[in-house]
This record gives sequence, structure tokens and C-alpha cells, in this order.
Amino acid sequence: MQEWSKLFSDQLAWIVTGVAVILLWLLIWNFIQGAKLRKMRRNYEQMMQGTGIEDLESLLIDLKNQQGIIEDIQAEQQQQLKNINALLPKQKAKIGIKRYNAFGERGNELSFSVAFVDDFKNGIVITGLYSREGSYVYAKPLTEGKSQHALSPEEIEAIALAGQGE
Repeated sequence: MQEWSKLFSDQLAWIVTGVAVILLWLLIWNFIQGAKLRKMRRNYEQMMQGTGIEDLESLLIDLKNQQGIIEDIQAEQQQQLKNINALLPKQKAKIGIKRYNAFGERGNELSFSVAFVDDFKNGIVITGLYSREGSYVYAKPLTEGKSQHALSPEEIEAIALAGQGE
């Protein structure tokens, strides 16, 4: 046992020096980590400044909730857009107008045919005939550009003009 005691006392200077070096290294390491932590805290406080939220966890939960709401709204808008795109070809938005003199008399072209059709040429053609004795208006339904009633050349031209608006 005395041998151990003697060995320990002979090496005591080296042991104390080694422990002092380790303590000094740990102290320096602690200061470096403290500086990094202070920098990180400053960045965190700067990031959270003005949000009105105390911590990052609350911020992330709030963002997740907002994302869910936005996804719900986006899904609803996608459905509305799909419905609108399904209705667009059926809209009677294509219009063709042909003015003419129906009876070959002298005068202006006061008679007309107007076709209102959709992408499939379904719709209506309205014809107004003007003469010195009176004016007459006729409406004929259209299915695929054709009608169960006889179409005049001017009405057919108005339908063709409406189809050119594609």
C-alpha cells in the first residue's frame, strides 16, 4: 500500500496538471457553447418578435391549423372550378348576327337573324323580318346546329357565324 501511496505522491504533480488542463479545456468549451447558445437565442427572439406567440411550438401548431384551413378552401375551390369547367361548354355564349333585306325592296337591311349557341351548336336562332306593312319575329330552337323547323339561308349563315367564334 505504501508503494501505491509513494507512486501517487510522485505522480501528483502530473495528475494535478492533467486535471487542470482538462478543467481549462472544459471551461473554454463551456464559453464557446454559451456564445453559440446566446447567438441562437438572439436569432430565435428576433424570429419570434412581432408574432404575438410565446414559443415556437405554438407557432408551428398555429401554422399547421392555418394550412389545414387553406387546404380545405383549396379543395372547395377546385370543386367549384370543376363545376364551372363542366358548365362552360353549355353556355350560349357564341353569337352570330346576319342583317339583310328580307323582301328585296328598296331600303336598308332592317331584317336580321341572330343565333345564340353553345360549343355543341345547341341554342336558338331569332329572326326579325321587317317590311313596310309590319315586323315579325320568329324563334327556332337549335340542336347541333339544326332545327325541327325549316331554316332560311340567313339563319344558317347566322348559325355558321356563331360557330366561328370558337
